[in-house]
Amino acid sequence: MIESTPADVGVRDVVIIGGGPAAHRLADSLHARDTDRALRVTVVGEELHDPYDRVALSTRLADGAADLTLQPSSMWDDDHIRLVTGERVIAVDRDAHTATTSGGLALHWDELVFATGSSAPVPEIPGSGHARVYRTIDDVDALVAETRALAAAHGRPAQVVVAGGGLLGLEAAGGLAKLGAHTAVVHSGGWLMSAQLDEGAGRALGRIISGQGIGLHLGTRPAAVLTEGDAVVGVELTDGRRIDADLVIFAIGISPRDELARDLGLELGPRGGIAISTACAASAAQVWAIGEVASFEGRCTGLVAPANAMAEVVADRLLGGAAEFTSVDDATKLKLSGVDVASFGDALARTEQALEIVYADPARGLYQKLVVTGDAKTLLGGIFVGDASPYASLRPLLGTELSSEPAAYLSASGMEAPAGDELPAAALVCACNNVSAGTIRDAVSGGHADHAEGCAELGALKTCTRAGTQCGSCVPLVKKLLESELQKSGITPSRALCEHFALSRQELFESVRVLELTSFDEIVARLGTGRGCDVCKPVIGSILATQHGSYILDGGRGGLQDTNDRAMANMQKDGTYSVVPRIPAGEITPQKLAVIAQVATDFDLYTKITGGQRIDLFGARLDQLPEIWKRLVDAGFESGQAYGKALRNVKSCVGSTWCRFGVQDSVSMAVQLELRYRGLRSPHKLKFGVSGCARECAEARAKDVGVIATDQGWNMYVGGNGGFQPAHAQLLASDLDDETLLRYIDRYIMYYVRTADRLQRTARWIEDLEGGLDHVRDVVVHDSLGLADELEQAMAAHVDTYEDEWAATLADPERLRRFRSFVNAPDVPDPSIARVPEREQFRPATADERERGEAVLVSGPSIPVRGAGA
Repeated sequence: MIESTPADVGVRDVVIIGGGPAAHRLADSLHARDTDRALRVTVVGEELHDPYDRVALSTRLADGAADLTLQPSSMWDDDHIRLVTGERVIAVDRDAHTATTSGGLALHWDELVFATGSSAPVPEIPGSGHARVYRTIDDVDALVAETRALAAAHGRPAQVVVAGGGLLGLEAAGGLAKLGAHTAVVHSGGWLMSAQLDEGAGRALGRIISGQGIGLHLGTRPAAVLTEGDAVVGVELTDGRRIDADLVIFAIGISPRDELARDLGLELGPRGGIAISTACAASAAQVWAIGEVASFEGRCTGLVAPANAMAEVVADRLLGGAAEFTSVDDATKLKLSGVDVASFGDALARTEQALEIVYADPARGLYQKLVVTGDAKTLLGGIFVGDASPYASLRPLLGTELSSEPAAYLSASGMEAPAGDELPAAALVCACNNVSAGTIRDAVSGGHADHAEGCAELGALKTCTRAGTQCGSCVPLVKKLLESELQKSGITPSRALCEHFALSRQELFESVRVLELTSFDEIVARLGTGRGCDVCKPVIGSILATQHGSYILDGGRGGLQDTNDRAMANMQKDGTYSVVPRIPAGEITPQKLAVIAQVATDFDLYTKITGGQRIDLFGARLDQLPEIWKRLVDAGFESGQAYGKALRNVKSCVGSTWCRFGVQDSVSMAVQLELRYRGLRSPHKLKFGVSGCARECAEARAKDVGVIATDQGWNMYVGGNGGFQPAHAQLLASDLDDETLLRYIDRYIMYYVRTADRLQRTARWIEDLEGGLDHVRDVVVHDSLGLADELEQAMAAHVDTYEDEWAATLADPERLRRFRSFVNAPDVPDPSIARVPEREQFRPATADERERGEAVLVSGPSIPVRGAGA
């Protein structure tokens, strides 16, 4: 037996049982705080891996080589901190103060910390011994290998059933589906993520998930895993149905690893786990518990934020402090199968007299809800599905009064949001690491003890405060606070695109152009670090598309695109896609109208004439898109790029062709503009308008480029658009002839494409430019930078090389493979989707429909603030 003797006089031994994220956080905190080295710390983990990020297991599922090791790892090199892996503590002696491992190691302790985490339970049903779980790196690696082996053995994709419609279950199902498996989810709740989401959000998520080819079986659970010999062949459900399966995975929650604590006689929670006080102390002296094994107020939690908070409390207590753990923050933000999902606070509106402000937009695939007090002033919680962008800025405002009506904070509603509520110093910005707005401001200004000179860069700020170093969802808000504090001090903030690129989008665009780089790998190797992220990948995809004009999904660029760009169609709330053929200026022949009508009839598509003078067709499955587009392309239609950050449409009135007030041919000009700029990728979507007279029937001054006819030619307006902060366009030049108008638009658009930030609308771009509109006028009209010829040539190159993306797809069998159907894809629309005529396409379901599982976006008492629209 190898023994660890008591420490030197004055030095206490701390043994941490468990090698997961909570143990890592405690070790790191002790390493940072224990400057006198009064503690000797030993971390014992039964896995062979160093502590790793369990939240990122889906990354490992997608990329088997992904390194999930938690950072920092420098403390393992310290003589006072030791990491033991591949060993399990099997016995603890309270009298002798020893912990014995499976390998015969006896460790002396003065302070014992349980960070044993939890296990993935598998119910005791027939055949359960053949089931798998999704919990560790080894589990994930084994699932990938087994899925591939099954596919090879059967000569077809593996059929996988995942029991559990929560976070881990959906991660597993989505990840294996991306590997080519045919996956189905069985969930006991009536909707997905029923513990975190209300019915409306859960059903919205369900429609999106099922639209990706993942089968859903809700309101039931596995009754038996069916086998033939040693091979799994299916799952029998409690409602009597059977699902064919080669592989069954259980992800139905967590069971705290409290077996050692039971043997030790520690007090346990009512549902298991080690009962802890606000000091995170167990019922025995010098024994503590943190993370998933700790039961606080009768509840164990599997989230990162409370585990980190517990670790910080224990670190403080071990060093003589009096910190307390007082509440569990169960806010969650994640991306499931490419879908943003977030919830925080009283998301299910359990507070008395709470109001729910709901925005549900089936056409855009969004569900957003805020929960506020009865007077609609104080924020209590929220839920987001499809677009979780408000989460980062709203979550720190939890419990505070909002400065504007609640609906304005919902990005999907289209209302103008307030310029920004000033976060109180105590507002929690980073829940994972318990970092407040005041702490971040102090770190920037130099008031933080660990960074007296102040943090002027995001990386340094994250290192100093830990904010944004765990799940990363708070990084946009951290960056906003950084920039705000620097501006107060008269310092120009960094414009780095993300942590992988120190360059701004403008600098990156120019560097790629000058260096003639053509792939993401080349760009990262020359200009960045790491493997990229959801911020920089789409930006680089857009830059490459703008500069090279080649098919956006070729040459490895498919993986850079957002979901809509990869499908070349907009995913909708029910998981289906929309088809939007281009109709330049809204001008269309009766023959083409007939084609659209016939396609909509044959494929049972919902049709909508939009404000952009186009006809949108909703409800197409992914595998139907090629067939639909073949008929449209054969009839002379092109893609309307409704899915991309590109020109959407050019709206026009009938102009002098028909209108007795028209002074110019607005239709011909609008057609010319739309055909000229179609398909051009840009930092954000673009919309144009052309009005044939000053009566402005085309609403040109609400567009990124507005053209209004005069007796002498055309007036050109720029910088108008919608979004969260609508803006009217401003006059750039007057009485232009056709040729000059086109030259100026060429220059203006290319200058915007080259210099705007990521996802920056033209209105905000002009505001941020030094000199504003006057600077834009100098560049476009007076060629103050000497770029006019270069900008015009860049636009000419785009015009000359433009190719319709759907026509190119249909002409290439390899490209068409992206749209191949799953073998279990339905031949008819999903019967769980309630479809009703015309404007009531989506509505609250009747009792009978809810009984049949046809409910759509129903969540109890609510205050709808906007109707569903495009």
